[in-house]
Amino acid sequence: MKKQLLFLSAAIVIGLSGCGNNTSNESPNNNNETEHENMDMNMNHSSSGEVPENLKVAENPTYKVGSEAIIKTDHMEGMDGAMATIVGAYDTTAYAISYTPVTGGERVTNHKWVIQEEIKDAGDKTLEKGTEVTIEADHMEGMKGAKAETDSAEKTTVYMIDYTPTTGGEKVTNHKWVTDSELSAE
Repeated sequence: MKKQLLFLSAAIVIGLSGCGNNTSNESPNNNNETEHENMDMNMNHSSSGEVPENLKVAENPTYKVGSEAIIKTDHMEGMDGAMATIVGAYDTTAYAISYTPVTGGERVTNHKWVIQEEIKDAGDKTLEKGTEVTIEADHMEGMKGAKAETDSAEKTTVYMIDYTPTTGGEKVTNHKWVTDSELSAE
């Protein structure tokens, strides 16, 4: 009987020690969440899903709405290699831009992507490299209203996607934008 009580007591102590270890193991995850929140201050991973009124839905996109594709770009940590669900597909011109946030801070270079319909008074002609523009998108803090220069332009289908980062964390919904060349069926 004493052996059984001793064994049971040892099992309880070990079990309680295991619970204590789980708490300390959760600490790194909490730190990751804090890092994720800090990233969220700069970039809205998820969006409401609203798109500019004049944005044209793609008639024959490579990736149909509701289908899945593998992300082959790293606009953000945890994006490359993640499985995306296509939420929207639109034909437009996508621009890489450089700008200084209206909230201050360091200049952002080669930000991908802002689309034609998110540039103030862009019209429907592709803008040349180096064109100074005003951004109407708010993908990142301090972007909306910023003066920017176009670094490159690509006529393409852009996709709004949902995905779960490969680094863990919450699912990202209605992320804007990835292009055809940044997705893969395999």
